[in-house]
Amino acid sequence: MREPAVAGQFYPDDPDELSEMIEDCYKDKLGPSKLPGKPVKGPRSIKGLVVPHAGLPYSGPCAAHAYIELFKDGMPDTFIILGPNHHGVGAGVATMTEDWDMPFGKAIVDRQLAKLLVKGVVKVDDMAHRYEHSVEVQIPFLQRLKKDMKFVPITMAMQDFATAKEVGETMAQAVAGRDVVIIAASDFSHVGSNFSVPVPAGKNAGQYAASQDDIAIKEILALNPQGMVEKVRKHGITMCGFGPVAAMMICAQKMGATKAKLLKYYSSYDVMPATSAVGYAAIVLD
Repeated sequence: MREPAVAGQFYPDDPDELSEMIEDCYKDKLGPSKLPGKPVKGPRSIKGLVVPHAGLPYSGPCAAHAYIELFKDGMPDTFIILGPNHHGVGAGVATMTEDWDMPFGKAIVDRQLAKLLVKGVVKVDDMAHRYEHSVEVQIPFLQRLKKDMKFVPITMAMQDFATAKEVGETMAQAVAGRDVVIIAASDFSHVGSNFSVPVPAGKNAGQYAASQDDIAIKEILALNPQGMVEKVRKHGITMCGFGPVAAMMICAQKMGATKAKLLKYYSSYDVMPATSAVGYAAIVLD
């Protein structure tokens, strides 16, 4: 059983406090300003999502835009959640088959699907997940929407396009005939003094993050994963999960996604103005 890595830090470890915080994310002025409501069957057209993974007080309202859209579309049988490996511990691309202990209760890993993903660059490595928060912060949102949700976690320390392409194609083969949504957990630009990324004169940290992120987001909306990776490299965009986003895009398109929509963008500067900022975006592919 995997123990939480960031409960009590990125989100409350008390279930009641966590439930209240998630509701606040939905109702926040930067969120969708409403709660998900009653479960609906929905068309189940969503194939993939981009969601942020910072602490809930910062990126939670942005994530809420993606999750309320998912809820309206109808909840799938299972999720594959990809995130960057910030700590560099373990395999370059790693899944795991052990369940996760979370404040809302056990989160069940879809072992059958996980085993189908273990090929080529994708390895089973619990240590790659032990300290990583990018996948973890998605679980409370999903458990609130579907108590018995199942998922497969994947962390990516290797984020080059060739790796993302292999991961995306492996996922597409594994999910064929299954009701699955692919979630890419990524924050966007990290700029300012906290990240040793200078902000140009005449702009504040939030404005600079937004101008950088617009370059990457345009490629995502154009369903161009290789172009997105190339633009991130060319323009020095400090997006921490571009590999997971590219892999999700490749898989989602093979699943039939034909369009992408930006649901919400803002940065930590909009939450708390400072000399540094991190960009957050919620994007849906269907």
